[in-house]
Amino acid sequence: MLMTISQDTTLSELDWSRFVELLAQAFTSGQGEALLNLMLTSDERQAYSTRLCIIEELLRNQLSQRQLKEQLGVGIATITRGSNGLKSASPDLLSWLREQLLCKKDESAD
Repeated sequence: MLMTISQDTTLSELDWSRFVELLAQAFTSGQGEALLNLMLTSDERQAYSTRLCIIEELLRNQLSQRQLKEQLGVGIATITRGSNGLKSASPDLLSWLREQLLCKKDESAD
């Protein structure tokens, strides 16, 4: 696939878009987890798992950032990055995340 690069788009932005498209195609065809295992190291997969826990707990809003730091064994800067990410997320994404992370988990506990 030949890609043209405009002056307004950096190569890293194109590479990220290509990766996201490939990942979507991989999940559509049942190869998503295999692709992620190929592309990410064990440490990177662990970092994403931790980030997911941070986002989930910040959305739940039951622990202070300091308590969350202690519970997960990460630095406060890691928690702060998750918090800042949520602050910049669109209302639609926040609503979707709450539905996916909080509602489904609560339903499975019943």
